[in-house]
Amino acid sequence: MPTKPSSSPVIRFLYENSLLLVVTLLMLGTLVGQTLTGWHDYNSELEQMKLLPFTLKQYLGSGHFLEATFENWESEFLQMGLYVLLTIWLRQKGSSESKKLYEEEEVDKEPDPTKPDVPGPVKRGGWQLALYKNSLTLAFFALFFVSFWLHAKGGAEVYSIEQQQEGKSVVTTLEYVSTARFWFESFQNWQSEFLSIIAIVGLSIYLRQQGSPQSKPVDASYSETGEN
Repeated sequence: MPTKPSSSPVIRFLYENSLLLVVTLLMLGTLVGQTLTGWHDYNSELEQMKLLPFTLKQYLGSGHFLEATFENWESEFLQMGLYVLLTIWLRQKGSSESKKLYEEEEVDKEPDPTKPDVPGPVKRGGWQLALYKNSLTLAFFALFFVSFWLHAKGGAEVYSIEQQQEGKSVVTTLEYVSTARFWFESFQNWQSEFLSIIAIVGLSIYLRQQGSPQSKPVDASYSETGEN
């Protein structure tokens, strides 16, 4: 049965944006948990190195916080950017995450500037439309490169403190990017993100979740490709 819009603007807003709101709350809650546990854990490490502990405010600007946060964000944005890009051309028979094998899809059609409520760049055309056509992928890769740099910047600070404790020289961000440690941190996160793509693409061929737009209909055959 279709759901009727509520007469209350607040309830209607919460319903219409509930997915993003709930996931945002989950993200913020886990970020707070990461921050508090990371703060105590890093202060224990500093204590072992006979260095002064950080206040929570100092920790939020520390390399340890930057590295821990953006090392993970970096892999998420890489995953989503590549996934959006690869699904333009690549197919997987039977998966709800793939475009149909041979039929033309709505997303492949050229935008129609005469449609009602069409986004501004579609109306204006030209370079704005060209940019807008690829804006989702560009945004993900821009966020990836920013996160990549902040991961490296934070990691360089942590690594330099450890180096100083051993009587060695500090490293710059670019020098840290050339270390095996930085790439180990990156690769271990990247491979887990690619594994999650394999899981959702592959499992959606045979498994179902009634009511989810990420799943094919429960009565769809294994060979049926796409969500509908």
